[in-house]
Amino acid sequence: MARSTRELVEDVPQVGRLTWIGVRSARRGPVESVPSVRAVAGLGLEGDHRAVRREPDPAAKRQVTLIQGEHLPVVAAIAGTDVAPADLRRNLVIEGVNLASVHGRRFSIGTVVLEATGPCHPCSRMEETIGPGGFQAMRGHGGITARIVTDGTLAVGDEVRLLGDAPVGNDT
Repeated sequence: MARSTRELVEDVPQVGRLTWIGVRSARRGPVESVPSVRAVAGLGLEGDHRAVRREPDPAAKRQVTLIQGEHLPVVAAIAGTDVAPADLRRNLVIEGVNLASVHGRRFSIGTVVLEATGPCHPCSRMEETIGPGGFQAMRGHGGITARIVTDGTLAVGDEVRLLGDAPVGNDT
């Protein structure tokens, strides 16, 4: 018997991997690649400019940014140049699971639980880091934003898994 589209959307059997981590201490500062990082619920990644707040805010939607690793060669092909993860200014590169499938849902990376909060649109910095046309090359490939639900350490190689059977009740 054929499964409904809804059933197919809700079933994500793939298990992904965290393949790269980047933090930047200042908003427009350089992105530093690290092998692991502490994720702080309601705040962000230690060492990243977004985590520099006095009080955690569990409702903040952009505590961490993620991009699909499989999209890097697509962006590079469209831009006509080599593209490194740091050029895209996202915190985490994920491979093996479609980030569109975690839209509005909770997922885990290793022991850390995150909640997808929306798309991560490209900014004008893409023209600087990738080159002319970088903004257009990133359109539709910018990844997602997420909030951190539980504390823990993220490390390159950690598994990425969707949690639960249906989207959570956020406003994405």
